[in-house]
Amino acid sequence: MKINRLRTFMTRDKDRPRLLVAIDTDEGITGWGECYNHGPDRALAPLLDYLYTFLEGRDPRRIEFIIQYLLQQSRFPPGAMTLAAISAIDHCLWDISAKALGVPVYMLLGGNARDRVRVYAGVYTAPDAPAARDEFDRLNEGWGFTAFKLSPYRINIHQNRWGEVVRTSAEYFRSLRETVRNDYEIAFDAHARIFEPHQAVQLGNALAPYDPMFFEEPVRPENVEVWGDMKRQMACTLATGESLYNRFEFLRLLNVRGADIIQPDICVIGGLLEMRKIAAIAEAHYVTVAPHNPMGPLATAVNLHFSAAQPNFRILEYRLPQGPGYFLQGGGEEKPVEREGLEGTWYIKDPYLPKDGYLELRPDRPGWGVEIDEDVLKTDAYVHWERRVATRPDGSTAFP
Repeated sequence: MKINRLRTFMTRDKDRPRLLVAIDTDEGITGWGECYNHGPDRALAPLLDYLYTFLEGRDPRRIEFIIQYLLQQSRFPPGAMTLAAISAIDHCLWDISAKALGVPVYMLLGGNARDRVRVYAGVYTAPDAPAARDEFDRLNEGWGFTAFKLSPYRINIHQNRWGEVVRTSAEYFRSLRETVRNDYEIAFDAHARIFEPHQAVQLGNALAPYDPMFFEEPVRPENVEVWGDMKRQMACTLATGESLYNRFEFLRLLNVRGADIIQPDICVIGGLLEMRKIAAIAEAHYVTVAPHNPMGPLATAVNLHFSAAQPNFRILEYRLPQGPGYFLQGGGEEKPVEREGLEGTWYIKDPYLPKDGYLELRPDRPGWGVEIDEDVLKTDAYVHWERRVATRPDGSTAFP
């Protein structure tokens, strides 16, 4: 079997751009993968065309060889764009390899360590505890979610006294615990917006009495040693890793005991092969893995297979598809959403959807277990997206 073509498709998942990759073989098998949209997203397609020059004619089942060969084309360690491209290529190679054998990808990873994969939902629009409760209950009724992630901030952290930021955040979490069901788990994502580590410790310890599932990425990842200092002072479960790029960076984080849960992104770090190596290092440090997954339904499929086979998996971030042609209303009934415009993720015909808060495996479906609608992908559905950058009262930019 030989690789004979690589194709890229620019599309969208509601308001976010997505770049999908297809690798074709001379035996008629196609593998699919998804890049992370770091931006500039339009730069990914020509980069992938360039990387294809190193793939043409190779056996796609030699995944370790091919990925190492691509990584070694860079004189210096590859950055975000190249790793996002290599991640999608890696996904394609696993998909092809499993399809060639007629098995799900997780069967190539030692088989499924679990029968289903637990997921949590992000809820970022609830203004108060009653509104959060209503949204939690809606997601529970429709999809069985019992785990959720929110922002801890109730007021602008750059325009208010820090002590007031901490007080209002803790009061919000207290009111949540008193309002929502006792079995709901709640995590908080600080989005790396805090610059001073001691402030991150203050906030984490203020949330700790109310039992957060985890406190995610309060500060930037570059100074790894600071994470070890923070964790030693923090009373709650600390999670991070979405901005780290490879097993060497995660090893450094784990060596300083900087996290209880790591959150590598399978569309960022080079793909499933690297994800498995990172998870194995974490397992040796008694640390669990909760993959970062804000991407589209193809990335969710890739994450599902990793999570199914990984013994120290904790929980998977999940973003409900928000597009035409899907049944997203929940409440125990399927209610079709009309296919109008280009506002959704309907390039996947059969996305993994939660049942009782879990994603079910598809043992009878080879590869990633989903079907791509190539007719939809023929239309470039690119949508521009950029990160909102906060400003301080003096006009300087702050961490977003």
